[in-house]
Amino acid sequence: MSNTTPKRILLIGGGSGIGHAIAAAALERGDQPVIGARDPQHTASTLPEALRDVPIVHADLADEYTLVDLQQRGPFDAVVSLAAASANGPIDALDRTAIHNAFDAKVAGPLLLAKHLHGSMRPGGVFVFFSGVAAWKPAPGLSVMATVNGAVAFMAEALAVELAPVRAVAISPGIIDSGLWDFMGDDGKRDFFEATAAANPARRVGTPADIVGAVLLAVDNTFITGTTLHVDGGGHLG
Repeated sequence: MSNTTPKRILLIGGGSGIGHAIAAAALERGDQPVIGARDPQHTASTLPEALRDVPIVHADLADEYTLVDLQQRGPFDAVVSLAAASANGPIDALDRTAIHNAFDAKVAGPLLLAKHLHGSMRPGGVFVFFSGVAAWKPAPGLSVMATVNGAVAFMAEALAVELAPVRAVAISPGIIDSGLWDFMGDDGKRDFFEATAAANPARRVGTPADIVGAVLLAVDNTFITGTTLHVDGGGHLG
């Protein structure tokens, strides 16, 4: 299905599997995705054939100058930040630099995106940030992830108020079969997914299509702002 008015959607960190899925869905419905990448040349080499013509721009959340330059790429209807950096591990083993990198990717960097791009948003425009279920269901070894993802949810609320009428929405995925868990091997991944499905009300794990649907909902529904869309099968409830 195509849109009568194509939307320009900037995907920061859009070289990921979820980013590819969002870009592909946007193209299919007639939108104009733009991928922002820290290493545009590498990202271009990883794009599937269907996305070869999608523009790629330099965007590094740790380098504010690249975000200033993005102003010239507007206007945008949506800016979606998919960037993340891991700092998992037991509290006794946490590394200060890794902690800072995790906050830079999901909090400091997106705040700077809002700083430089809110003036480039079309009416009804939205910033979409990625939180995660660990914020509502923390576990040992995931203290940094839980803290960062919680900060993202509160950031969406704060920016929705400050930037209004530009909108801000957080997406909080649960366990998604996006390829991230393939390192477990077939048997390990199957057991993990079965245990996850048994523990959430939806009784399944998520798919990239579930996340794409939530992102496009946030893009399209201009009455959604300042909230977190939990796309986790109810996994945060218990």
